[in-house]
Amino acid sequence: MKQTVLVTGASSGIGLEIARVFAQNGFNLVLSARSKDKLDALAGELRTATASQVGVFTADLSQPGEARRLFEEVIAAGHQVDILINNAGVGLWGHFSETSLDKELAMLQLNITSLTELSKLFLRPMIQRGSGRICNIASTAAFQPGPLMAVYYASKTYVLHFTEALANELQGTGVTATAVCPGPTESDFVNKADLGPSKLFRRSLPTARSVAGQAYRAVMAGKPVHVCGLWNTVLVNLHRLTPRSFATAVVRRMQERVGN
Repeated sequence: MKQTVLVTGASSGIGLEIARVFAQNGFNLVLSARSKDKLDALAGELRTATASQVGVFTADLSQPGEARRLFEEVIAAGHQVDILINNAGVGLWGHFSETSLDKELAMLQLNITSLTELSKLFLRPMIQRGSGRICNIASTAAFQPGPLMAVYYASKTYVLHFTEALANELQGTGVTATAVCPGPTESDFVNKADLGPSKLFRRSLPTARSVAGQAYRAVMAGKPVHVCGLWNTVLVNLHRLTPRSFATAVVRRMQERVGN
């Protein structure tokens, strides 16, 4: 019997490519995002290109209560979620004193609270079955403070540490937890976070497809943490060896807009 993968934030970017990779590898899909039109288009593509069954559920996980509603609707529709991919996330560039509090609270709801809630709700049936996988999309941002994106970086630190602790707790249960940590990637995230002019994105970037392929392999291998790309792995380890004040200053410099 085919296993079923639930992917949040599946309408674009890394989430869309993760859905494609899993479908191409013989999994059924449950797709969730805010845009029903985009989800329907992706579902049609996957059904045509593969033998996968694809369910579509709209949800705005930046709003309280939406994670539980999504869980209840997926279960009521008869889907057994064998792999949960918590991909949905958002960022916001700017000085903390000047950025929108409402947007940052919605970010925390999406990046942290809904991710935690979905992990809790889908984990318990997995443990009862003695099998399952949870993948939380973190970021290389998780490894250091991030001036000019202070709330986003802090939220991804939570995702990384939460997932590492969960992976340890799950040893011997048949369930695994994996934190995937991509660096800057070609995706809609850049524009949505108003990051386009920053120095961090003024270079050739890996594609969402390449990140999705790495995420798939890490999840299926049950790795607790996977940093995407050799250069990102080197940078993450360098940050661990340098004084935090220096690492923070470097991140600040990279986050500044071109011309500053």
